Amino acid sequence: MASTIFDTHAFVKRLTAAGMPEQQAEVLADEQARLMNERLATKADVALLRSDLQAMEQRLKDQLTIRVGGMLAVAIAIVATLVKLL
Repeated sequence: MASTIFDTHAFVKRLTAAGMPEQQAEVLADEQARLMNERLATKADVALLRSDLQAMEQRLKDQLTIRVGGMLAVAIAIVATLVKLL
Protein backbone atom coordinates (compact mmCIF):
# COMPACT_ATOMS: atom_id res chain seq x y z
CA MET A 1 0.00 0.00 0.00
CA ALA A 2 1.33 3.43 -0.86
CA SER A 3 2.31 5.81 1.88
CA THR A 4 -0.27 8.41 2.86
CA ILE A 5 0.88 12.01 3.06
CA PHE A 6 0.62 13.11 6.68
CA ASP A 7 2.76 15.93 8.06
CA THR A 8 3.72 14.55 11.47
CA HIS A 9 5.91 17.56 12.24
CA ALA A 10 3.05 20.02 11.76
CA PHE A 11 0.77 17.73 13.78
CA VAL A 12 3.26 17.65 16.67
CA LYS A 13 3.64 21.44 16.53
CA ARG A 14 -0.12 21.93 16.73
CA LEU A 15 -0.46 19.54 19.65
CA THR A 16 2.39 21.11 21.61
CA ALA A 17 0.95 24.57 20.91
CA ALA A 18 -2.31 23.34 22.42
CA GLY A 19 -0.49 22.26 25.59
CA MET A 20 0.35 18.60 25.02
CA PRO A 21 3.85 17.51 26.09
CA GLU A 22 6.15 17.15 23.06
CA GLN A 23 7.07 13.51 23.71
CA GLN A 24 3.40 12.53 23.98
CA ALA A 25 2.58 14.51 20.82
CA GLU A 26 5.35 12.71 18.90
CA VAL A 27 4.07 9.28 19.95
CA LEU A 28 0.54 10.25 18.98
CA ALA A 29 1.70 11.58 15.58
CA ASP A 30 3.67 8.40 14.84
CA GLU A 31 0.72 6.20 15.80
CA GLN A 32 -1.68 8.32 13.74
CA ALA A 33 0.59 8.05 10.68
CA ARG A 34 0.92 4.29 11.15
CA LEU A 35 -2.84 3.82 11.40
CA MET A 36 -3.44 5.95 8.32
CA ASN A 37 -0.94 3.93 6.30
CA GLU A 38 -2.49 0.64 7.40
CA ARG A 39 -6.18 1.49 7.18
CA LEU A 40 -6.77 4.03 4.41
CA ALA A 41 -7.25 2.91 0.83
CA THR A 42 -5.30 4.73 -1.84
CA LYS A 43 -6.37 5.40 -5.42
CA ALA A 44 -4.18 2.49 -6.48
CA ASP A 45 -5.97 0.20 -4.00
CA VAL A 46 -9.36 1.26 -5.36
CA ALA A 47 -8.22 0.81 -8.98
CA LEU A 48 -6.94 -2.70 -8.19
CA LEU A 49 -10.20 -3.60 -6.48
CA ARG A 50 -12.18 -2.21 -9.42
CA SER A 51 -10.24 -4.32 -11.93
CA ASP A 52 -10.67 -7.43 -9.76
CA LEU A 53 -14.42 -6.82 -9.53
CA GLN A 54 -14.71 -6.30 -13.29
CA ALA A 55 -12.91 -9.58 -13.92
CA MET A 56 -15.19 -11.36 -11.46
CA GLU A 57 -18.25 -9.82 -13.10
CA GLN A 58 -17.14 -11.08 -16.51
CA ARG A 59 -16.58 -14.61 -15.16
CA LEU A 60 -20.07 -14.60 -13.61
CA LYS A 61 -21.62 -13.42 -16.87
CA ASP A 62 -19.83 -16.19 -18.75
CA GLN A 63 -20.97 -18.84 -16.27
CA LEU A 64 -24.54 -17.58 -16.38
CA THR A 65 -24.56 -17.64 -20.18
CA ILE A 66 -23.33 -21.23 -20.20
CA ARG A 67 -25.91 -22.34 -17.62
CA VAL A 68 -28.81 -20.63 -19.38
CA GLY A 69 -27.68 -22.09 -22.70
CA GLY A 70 -27.51 -25.55 -21.17
CA MET A 71 -30.97 -25.23 -19.65
CA LEU A 72 -32.35 -24.00 -22.97
CA ALA A 73 -30.82 -26.96 -24.83
CA VAL A 74 -32.30 -29.40 -22.29
CA ALA A 75 -35.71 -27.72 -22.54
CA ILE A 76 -35.66 -27.94 -26.34
CA ALA A 77 -34.67 -31.61 -26.13
CA ILE A 78 -37.54 -32.32 -23.72
CA VAL A 79 -40.06 -30.51 -25.92
CA ALA A 80 -38.82 -32.34 -29.02
CA THR A 81 -39.09 -35.67 -27.23
CA LEU A 82 -42.62 -34.89 -26.05
CA VAL A 83 -43.66 -33.86 -29.57
CA LYS A 84 -42.39 -37.17 -30.99
CA LEU A 85 -44.15 -39.17 -28.26
CA LEU A 86 -47.44 -37.40 -28.60
